[in-house]
Amino acid sequence: MVSTVSTARFNQDNRTTLWDKRRHISVRPVAFVNGSLRRTKRPLAVARSGPANSFGKRMLDVAAAGAALLFFAPFWLAVAIAIKVSSPGPVLFHQERYGYGNRLFRIYKFRSMRSDSCDAGVRQAVQGDSRVTRVGKFLRMTSLDEIPQLLNVLKGDMSLVGPRPHVPGMLAADVAYEDLVPYYFQRHTARPGITGLAQVSGCRGSTVEAERAISRIDYDLEYIENWSLGMDVMILFRTIRREFLSGSAF
Repeated sequence: MVSTVSTARFNQDNRTTLWDKRRHISVRPVAFVNGSLRRTKRPLAVARSGPANSFGKRMLDVAAAGAALLFFAPFWLAVAIAIKVSSPGPVLFHQERYGYGNRLFRIYKFRSMRSDSCDAGVRQAVQGDSRVTRVGKFLRMTSLDEIPQLLNVLKGDMSLVGPRPHVPGMLAADVAYEDLVPYYFQRHTARPGITGLAQVSGCRGSTVEAERAISRIDYDLEYIENWSLGMDVMILFRTIRREFLSGSAF
């Protein structure tokens, strides 16, 4: 049986939960990571036309990620030097995260935290986090720490646009995300993305507040259910304006 979570509406900094639009949210099927329950109520035709099975989406990913890697190639050396000078440790940070179909994959990022104070990724960074280095603060503010994930896109582990990949056991409101949101694993019916609808809708950042954490998952499912190539292009442009140009991350 699928349990329900508080249906309190959340409005803050233009963030609005989609919960009130989901009249039958409590009957959503739950997909377990290691179990056999993988039910779905989406029509077969809809499932086949989703983002995970789109040839056009994959071609967009490969073409755009390849072009972006070439564009940022001169930037890699400068960032690598800056990271090594600012703090000891590797240039790249990698960890296991959930991917398509609940499968784990290794994600790559420029290291933005001190190596001696990083945890397994369960605890998210917060405003003014003491673990973040001086160079890392700039990289995170401009989202340039995400550039190595273009390699994940070319490998097919990720897409340019999709639900952001989470580390297993990630906490939301001080509990495991899947305990807070019973339909949590439904977000893994699409490849994870470098950016997504939740991020450009103002739901990037800390998941300490339950309502905000729930809202992020609702936006992820909204994206999967209403996906189109046009939506991907819109999200990419909004990401460039919001993250790279305005520096709204931390």
